[in-house]
Order: sequence, then C-alpha cells, then structure tokens
Amino acid sequence: MLDPLVRFRDAYSKGLIPEDVYDLTLKRFPITVAGINRIEKASGIQYPVAYVEPSLVLSSSDPNSYEYGILFARTIPVMFEEKFQVVIQISAPLIAYGLKGTIHAILAHEFLHFLELIRKISKMELISDELSGNLFENVYSDETRLFEPRAVFNDRTLLNHITKKFPSGFRDYKLEDKVIKFWSDRNLPKSNISLDANNVKLSAESLSNIKLDPKFILKITELEEKSAKIRKKILY
Repeated sequence: MLDPLVRFRDAYSKGLIPEDVYDLTLKRFPITVAGINRIEKASGIQYPVAYVEPSLVLSSSDPNSYEYGILFARTIPVMFEEKFQVVIQISAPLIAYGLKGTIHAILAHEFLHFLELIRKISKMELISDELSGNLFENVYSDETRLFEPRAVFNDRTLLNHITKKFPSGFRDYKLEDKVIKFWSDRNLPKSNISLDANNVKLSAESLSNIKLDPKFILKITELEEKSAKIRKKILY
C-alpha cells in the first residue's frame, strides 16, 4: 500500500516544506481520508490511488500567458510496469487551507473524472492523442461530459458541496487568496503544467491490453444510464 504522504514527507525532509506548513497539512490530512471514505460509501465504488503532491500546481493553457489557474487536484492516467492505473494527485495547499466541504467536493469531482476515464477506455473511445491534459486536468468546464453527481452519490450533503462548488466551473476565491498568501508568497514549491504539454500517450495497443473488471464496467454502464435519465428530466 502506497503511503499517500510519501512525497510530502520527502519534500519536508529535504527542507522544501517549512515545519508549520508540514504540521498543518498532517493535522488536516484526516479530512481528506474522511472525504475518500465518504465518496466510497456514497458511490459503492473504491476510490483510485491518491497521493499528496508537495507543491502548488499551476497551469496555463498558453506558455506565454500570465494567466494561471490553480489545480487543486488532478486525475492522472498512468502506465506502470505494463499496468494501467489511475492516480489522483491532491495538492498539499488544498489540504492545508481548504474547507472540509471544498476538499470533499474536489475529491468527488476527481472521482467523476476517474469514472469518465474508465468509461472511455471500456468503450475504446479514447484515441491515444486525445488523452491529453485538457481532457483530464482540472479544466472545470467539463460539466457536460462528467457523470451526473446525483447518479453516482447518495449523500445529500456531499451533493450540496459539489453543486455549490461546481455550478459552472470551480472557483473558491477565499481558498485561492489563502494559498497565494501562505504558500505562493512564501516561495514554497510550485510546479507549472502547460495543459497541452501534459499528454499521456497510450498507444492503441496498450489501450487494448488494459484489463478492466467486468463488474466495474457493468456498474459504470448503469451510472451512465442513470445520468442520462437525470439529464433528460432536467431538460424537460
């Protein structure tokens, strides 16, 4: 079992993370664990492997632009030793400075990305070059594509958090201000990702070799049908 804090502890031992931020993040980490447990309980599906990224992750769609978005979490498809895995990267600043509802909403949102990714792979809808940053990074304008949260989660409070935080894209100005003041302005670790450079290339061959649990695929198909029904209701 991978320790989700291994990279964060490592950054601390190298002196990249100051003690106060380290202590605060560790103290608040149980909120993240509780969020993951809550999502598993509300969906009946196991959460993917998750780890804490010891940096503030910034993205820009254009390397020459000064406009950056903060990525508080990302869903990353990886091929590891010939095995396909989805990993959820959670940024340490989110854990240190996010409210519980925000942390849980973001974790749930990434979980929906994960389901979407598995759905596409199971249907062989992924062209290898399409598995790019702007598909699976937190470009939060993806509401049309994601599974309907009400089809996936049976936890009313969690659903409220999601719909409040993601009506048409995630913005939490208080959190962003805090992160800039307590992380960015103190020159703590940052990583920049250009959304189009962050492509994961899966060849057609490796895509066809991915083995998915048939029970899981069945569950995803059910959720897809449920999502479609809920959307229809909203439309009419």
